[in-house]
Formats: sequence, C-alpha cells, structure tokens
Amino acid sequence: MRAHASFKPELRSQSPGLWLTAGPDQRATRVKTGTGRSKPVATSGQHDRIDWVDYTKGICIILVVMMHSTLGVEKAANEISWLNGFIEWARPFRMPDFFLISGLFLASRIGRPWRSYLDTKVLHFAYFYILWMTIQFLTKGYSYYLDLGAGGVLAAYLVGFVEPFGTLWFIYLLAVFFVVTKLASRLPALAVFTVAALLEMAPIATGYMVIDEFASRYVYFFSGYWLARHVLAYSTAVGKQPTLLILAGLALWGMVNALLVVNGLATVPGIDLALGFIGAAAVVAMGVILTRFPVATAIRYCGENSIVIYLAFFFFMAGTRVVLLRLVPDFALGLISLAVTAAGVIGPVLLFWAVRHTRFAFIFRRPRWAMLATPKL
Repeated sequence: MRAHASFKPELRSQSPGLWLTAGPDQRATRVKTGTGRSKPVATSGQHDRIDWVDYTKGICIILVVMMHSTLGVEKAANEISWLNGFIEWARPFRMPDFFLISGLFLASRIGRPWRSYLDTKVLHFAYFYILWMTIQFLTKGYSYYLDLGAGGVLAAYLVGFVEPFGTLWFIYLLAVFFVVTKLASRLPALAVFTVAALLEMAPIATGYMVIDEFASRYVYFFSGYWLARHVLAYSTAVGKQPTLLILAGLALWGMVNALLVVNGLATVPGIDLALGFIGAAAVVAMGVILTRFPVATAIRYCGENSIVIYLAFFFFMAGTRVVLLRLVPDFALGLISLAVTAAGVIGPVLLFWAVRHTRFAFIFRRPRWAMLATPKL
C-alpha cells in the first residue's frame, strides 16, 4: 500500500511550470463567520492559492534571510548583536516549518510517472541550483582565485555538485527529499516516519551536508506529505478562533520556546524534534492570523516568491553588509542586520521584476531545453 493511500489530498499541487515557484495550487474561498469576519477556507481548484501557506512561507524566508544577515554582520564586525537572541529563539522551528510546508502538497504528484516526476521535482531544482551556484562562483571568483588558485576554484566548483554549496543547500536537499519520498511511497508511512524521527534525534555529524541535513530535516518534509490532511484541518480549526485567543496561544508558545532555548534544552534529542513540530504549528497559526490583516500582504508576496528570494538574497545581503559596515561602522549592529535583511528580501524581488520579461528571465525561469516534459501553459 502506498504511504499516502490512507488519505485523499484536499488540494492539487501546482506545477512549477516555467517559473521557479515550487508552491502548491492553493485555492481559497472566503466565508462569513459568526463574528462577521471573512476567513479563508481551502477548496480544490486550479487558480487561487491558500493564503496562509504563502504567509507561512513568507515568515520562514524572512527568518532565514535574517539569520544569514545577522550572523554575517556579526562575523564581519567580530561582535554579537542584540538581534542574535532572536535568531537563536527562532532556530528550533525556522527550517522545520519550511520543509514541512514543502512536502504538504506532494501527495497528488507522487504517483506520476518517473519522467514527469523527475522533471518537476528534481531537474527543476537541479537547473536552478547549478545556475545559481555558477553565479555565486562568478561573483566570488576573484577572491576564490586569490585563495585557491585556478585549479582550486575549479575543484571547489566541481565539489559543489556533491556537497551543497553555501546557502543553496535547501533546494539541493529538496530534490533529494522528493526522490526519497517517491521511492519510499510504497512503504508503511508510520515506519518511514519512525525511521526519519530516529535519524533526527541521532547524533549524526559526518561533516557531509547531504547526510547530516537529511538526517535532521527529512522527518519534517515527510510529515508534511504524510500528514497533509491533518495540517490543513489544523489550519482550518485555527482559522475559526478569535484573533486574541490565537495571539495568546502564540505568546505562551513563544515563552516556552524561549525558556528552553535559553536553558540549552532546545537541542536535546527528542525535545528539539518536538520543538520543531510545535514551532511549525505555531508558524502555521501565524500564517492563518496574518490573512486577516491586509497590511501583511507583503509577507504573502514573499511567500509566493520564497525560492526566488532564497536563490538571490546572498548577493544583496553581502553587498549591503559591506557598504553599511564601511559607511557606519559604529552604528548598532542589530539595526545594520535588520537593514541587511531588508535588502536581502527586497533585492531579489526587484531583480525578479526587472528580468521576468527580458532575455535574462532564465535566471528565474527554466527554459524549455532544460525540461524533460512539455510544460502545460
């Protein structure tokens, strides 16, 4: 029996098509509740998107950019900023939620023929990984050349095909997760989940990123795929609650999470797994509540283009960091980190807008020659 045979997916996943958007096809209708407030309700469809998913991904990508921005500023300044505490607080759930959402809409596609599946779930990410790894090498090439020489640069580039390069490890792992999940789809889902959970709790530190990150992250991706119906039901239940009640629950979770982080318990095997899932549930609740506030639409847009931001943020982040630390070296590092974060989020979006209708669209748009299957337009 297939691992996903126990439930029927409530939504079809959106084909990545030509654009680098790995998100689901999320149709949302709005109904009036007893409070007079309209709330999104998930239904099957092909055109709209479930709002909370994009808000949740938006939160995640902003947190990821903030982490890299803050740690980069602190390393360059050789000093810890006040923002570091927030970065550590978010560590238990920052990536678990991202991976859980990434697997959420896989069930409707996992039964497709391997050719189609590999095209949309592996080659799609491989194209952008190789392209952006090359772009990163070109932008950093001179410094690499000074440190490694021509032969060293070539060797480092080739290593990037087996050892994920820099910030691009996420999309590398996504392709691996999609393949493993399809291969395991005929196995009992509970058994796969159990093994994945044990791997997350095991002290695996081989030094090889694919193995180490697979062990610590796959349980969340598989859970998103396997427990999709329950995640969607949970989001619907949260959406029926008053805003103040949701905020109270989030405040309680935030304090417990902070207490465990401060006391060094957040990394204890078992506790870290629980915090990952509880934190993911909290971020889903944040996404649900943000759908009620039009002012948060920018976060939704970031979620819709989360992979675009993930691919290109390094360039804007690094450039802004260098400029600000040179121009205002005595400015508060936390504020510099926030400014660098803003540049890392906004810059890729502006680049996306600038190139999407030009000959350079290929940096965010997979050309037909890089496809195994004919795209459905």
